[in-house]
Amino acid sequence: MTSLSDLAAPAKLNLFLHVLGRRADGYHLLESVFVLIDWADTLHLELRHDGQLQRHDLGPTLPDDDLCLRAARSLQQASGTSLGADISIFKQVPWGAGMGGGSSDAATTLLGLNRLWGLNWPRAKLLSLGARLGADVPFFIGGHNAFVEGIGEKLTPIDVPPQRFAVIKPPQAIATAAIFSSDLVTRDTKPAIVAGSSANTVCEQNSKMLLGGFGHNDLQAAAEALCPEVTQARQWLEQQFGNSRMTGSGSAVFARVEDNGTGERPVATELEGGLPEGWVGRMCRSLVEHPLVGWAS
Repeated sequence: MTSLSDLAAPAKLNLFLHVLGRRADGYHLLESVFVLIDWADTLHLELRHDGQLQRHDLGPTLPDDDLCLRAARSLQQASGTSLGADISIFKQVPWGAGMGGGSSDAATTLLGLNRLWGLNWPRAKLLSLGARLGADVPFFIGGHNAFVEGIGEKLTPIDVPPQRFAVIKPPQAIATAAIFSSDLVTRDTKPAIVAGSSANTVCEQNSKMLLGGFGHNDLQAAAEALCPEVTQARQWLEQQFGNSRMTGSGSAVFARVEDNGTGERPVATELEGGLPEGWVGRMCRSLVEHPLVGWAS
């Protein structure tokens, strides 16, 4: 095997994001449901025998030392392989959106190189490596929609009924550190899942509630104060679909889209045509699982 083409790196949405408190080390304790969506980057991997790792941008230019290159370097060093790779990325998921685009690229890089280099590492080993790269990377390696706890490290796979979402992002990005340091962040939300309960059982019993507008995003008020365009995005979606919520630490905002009975409402061009200049948006569907979920045991 000398190459792997058209590897998907899907984005995610936080259906809700509750901040329960803060640890002594400053990290925030969270509860959330992460759902994979079909807005994705595409990666192509070419084997190199000289040990070099090179990234090639097929779309927008990425930072010189982005997360996927750091992921490749980490796997190369941890495995001791002498092989390298050319990593080409067609970037479509916007960065600074709270959609996990960079983390997803890193996860797909690890899954792809694990196969390209013939390492055959089990998923648990890749998860351990991914956790050192970023809080969201293990979610994408895990490959399933999940209830998330702790500082993001506790993942319980859950079944999520198919959903449709309108997702828009203004041009501005927001520094995550600035949001978490804001006094506008609520840090005492009561747990949705109480200690000793089975997260999977509770989420299954309440899946319609969780997907039908349950909860809130405790980071949203701080984000709107730092970036008025988040408020504008929220209001635009409220007018179009009757609901809205920011994902992650923003600045992307989404709305649940109800089917009007024909399965055709609305289409992406309708969404994009109504957005201000410089904004991006798509009609998205939730995924049952990550396209590469079977690439690690």
